[in-house]
Amino acid sequence: MTAWHVRDFEPYDLEAAVQLDTVSSATRQAPIFTLADVVGCLAAHPAVVAVADGKVIGTAIGRVDADRAWILRLALSPDWRNRGLGSDLLAALEQRLLARGVSRLSALLPEGETGSTAFTNSGFAARHGITYYEKSESSSPAAALLLNELGAAVPNARLWAHIAGMNAEKDIIERKLILPLARPDLAAEYAVDPPKAVILFGPPGTGKTTFAQATAGRLGWPFVELFPSRLAAGAGLASGINQAFADLTQLDHAVVFIDEIEEIAAARSLATTDVGVVNELLKALVGFRQQPGRLFICATNSVRSLDAAFLRHGRFDYVLPVGPPDPPARQALWRNYIAEAADGRPDLNAITEASDGFTPADIRHAAHRVAQQTFERAVETGMRQFATTGDYLAMIAGTKPTLTGAMITDFAEDTASFART
Repeated sequence: MTAWHVRDFEPYDLEAAVQLDTVSSATRQAPIFTLADVVGCLAAHPAVVAVADGKVIGTAIGRVDADRAWILRLALSPDWRNRGLGSDLLAALEQRLLARGVSRLSALLPEGETGSTAFTNSGFAARHGITYYEKSESSSPAAALLLNELGAAVPNARLWAHIAGMNAEKDIIERKLILPLARPDLAAEYAVDPPKAVILFGPPGTGKTTFAQATAGRLGWPFVELFPSRLAAGAGLASGINQAFADLTQLDHAVVFIDEIEEIAAARSLATTDVGVVNELLKALVGFRQQPGRLFICATNSVRSLDAAFLRHGRFDYVLPVGPPDPPARQALWRNYIAEAADGRPDLNAITEASDGFTPADIRHAAHRVAQQTFERAVETGMRQFATTGDYLAMIAGTKPTLTGAMITDFAEDTASFART
């Protein structure tokens, strides 16, 4: 007797399904169908979930195209693999798809992906000797040219899963940004307006840019980073902002990102602030908010220095803090690096505690230095070497953290004063 039951997907399963999607993959290959593709089919196409003890542990999501049905996703909780769950989900989804009149069932998976065995056990035949070709097209040649000029691309959807720890930040961004944008029709049913603009603030090195890129990857939208220095290259920064946002109207979807926004949107009372630039950016934001299918993300190390009009309600939907990683996040970060450079014996708890106050960038720097040090020992001795707890603790002690005590205090004060979640 199975320990789960399979039922139809319901709208309230969406958040659990999205979270499951981030942990299900067994490969580093991006899925053929993006999360945006999958989520976009849930309202009108068959989908089933498996539930155990009130928790969603598996999903199977299909899409009907005439007489063919595509199985876009078979996602399984890692704890429930190899128990027949995938086969049960496929059987239930197949019944619903056949009831729609389809005669062919198809799926595309990276080699070794979760569910491969379930497809084989369910009677699906793998077709070898086939080359899969893919090209991402914009809505028009003009849009394609613009994306090329801007150096824009859709980030890998797996980037989100590779952000170690930071679960509180990921949860907020998932619920407040990604879900309403990925399901605008469902959001409209509940009178939820998809966000148009958001500010990420926090000390340097905490991963604000990575969060912005990962959000674009989850949505399957192009990531367009605007650099003030490039915008100012022609007739000046104000004119460059106006032109850039006018050009962006040619895109159907985009995540538009400006880092260190305090450099161009600081309080207009400061002598170094160009009032014309701030005004132009505020006007551009008004127009940007009137267009669907896009998100404007600004990142700043100093939210307190931004112009008050820039932070006013109605301009940015959320002002989200991205702080230094807490102990679980630091341990997750270290685990990623140590798994690649050690034999599993280093004391993660001791290393995590010693790196209190380190940013993700600090941890990456220290881990890479330990890896280099271990590599050099291997070259010198001609023998296999492993990094030890002492190696990591010594490197941590010799690494100057990016954040000072004053920065951490300022961040706590800014979170209390400016955060809107």
